[in-house]
Amino acid sequence: MDTKKPLSLTSRVIIGMVTGILTGFIIRALFEGNGFVDAYIVNGLFEVGGKIFIASLKMLVVPLVFVSLVCGTSSLKDITTLGRMGGKTLSFYIITTAAAITLALFMGTVFQPGAGADLTAASTFAATEAPSLGKVIIDMFPTNPISSMAEGKTLQIIVFALLFGIAISAAGEAGERVAAMFNDLNEVIMKLVALLMNIAPYGVFFLMAKLFTGLGLSAIVNLAEYFLVLSAALLIHGLVTYSVMLKAFAGLSPITFLRKMEDAVMFAFSTASSNATIPVTMETAKYRLGVDNKVASFTIPLGATVNMDGTAIMQGVATAFIAQAFNIDLTMGDYLTVILTATLASIGTAGVPGVGLIMLAMVLNQVGLPLEGIALIMGVDRLLDMIRTAVNITGDCCVSCIVAKSENALDIDRFNDPYAGEKEEEVHLHK
Repeated sequence: MDTKKPLSLTSRVIIGMVTGILTGFIIRALFEGNGFVDAYIVNGLFEVGGKIFIASLKMLVVPLVFVSLVCGTSSLKDITTLGRMGGKTLSFYIITTAAAITLALFMGTVFQPGAGADLTAASTFAATEAPSLGKVIIDMFPTNPISSMAEGKTLQIIVFALLFGIAISAAGEAGERVAAMFNDLNEVIMKLVALLMNIAPYGVFFLMAKLFTGLGLSAIVNLAEYFLVLSAALLIHGLVTYSVMLKAFAGLSPITFLRKMEDAVMFAFSTASSNATIPVTMETAKYRLGVDNKVASFTIPLGATVNMDGTAIMQGVATAFIAQAFNIDLTMGDYLTVILTATLASIGTAGVPGVGLIMLAMVLNQVGLPLEGIALIMGVDRLLDMIRTAVNITGDCCVSCIVAKSENALDIDRFNDPYAGEKEEEVHLHK
């Protein structure tokens, strides 16, 4: 009898990722310019498979966020809990963003990645105007919630789900019947997430193979110092800052936390999208880390929208890099302006496409640096975006654990159980 234990999801995703990267490099080395391979393999099989995988993840975001948040809100016995929980969550997100940008500016100033950079090849960059903070707040409230769901406007969906959940909680017996239906629906959607996670290794393979057939290493070599400084800052924030916060504010083991983040981190790295990774991040927070749904359903979607520590780090290092490349000295006042602007911009540009570059343009404008500098770093931004996204969702789960622990909504036994969540990842289609 064969008693060999099947590979874990994490192992299968790693195999898919590494195989995809190697496949991309091999095709680039041996078949570059081959019309058949480009048309039917790279832009055919790889692109179609990768886009279907991303589309499948995004397909789950709206129903998962809405249903899960309705369940979480309607289960609250005291609505004041929501205000307290919201205040804690936003406070921690703002604090981590400010810490991230401070770390980035420190790294950028110490290691001087832009010193001696060649700017002759710099092209122009057209900045998109960011909306004002007032407009963002107004736009949080939907005039048509169905339209908001169709367009994937996360903040509007969160506001409507909160109000709907509060109404269910206040509706007595009728509300209890509706809440029971939503709880059942939530279980079904989470099983759909598990189904998608089991085919993820193939999707990750397609994404990595497509990316690395077109990713030139020459851009990384030319910007090696910038790439290394930014990568190091991201890793320090993801591994050290969050670990210190988790231990200091919740007394939880950072090692256990980081081990349980493996699946979500790899999904985030592959997709380079916090929003697309919401289903996996939610599954990790609830079933692997033991965060109660009433907390996770609020903190995870909100974090994917407004918590941009990885992006803030990119802005800090990029600002230092561009200032050094153009031989412009920044004062201490300029650095403080960058910290404040980047922290506020992470909320003010929430949900805007191309948010990273919009935020960076805002920061550069505030301290009088030329926007043309953005063109210098765009060659390696795609790969760095993957690391930034992994840092972002790690921060979302860290804050979720801290808030849940403070609200007595964290299952400590599940958090400490190394096998927690494995049962929820299983899908049995035969009876």
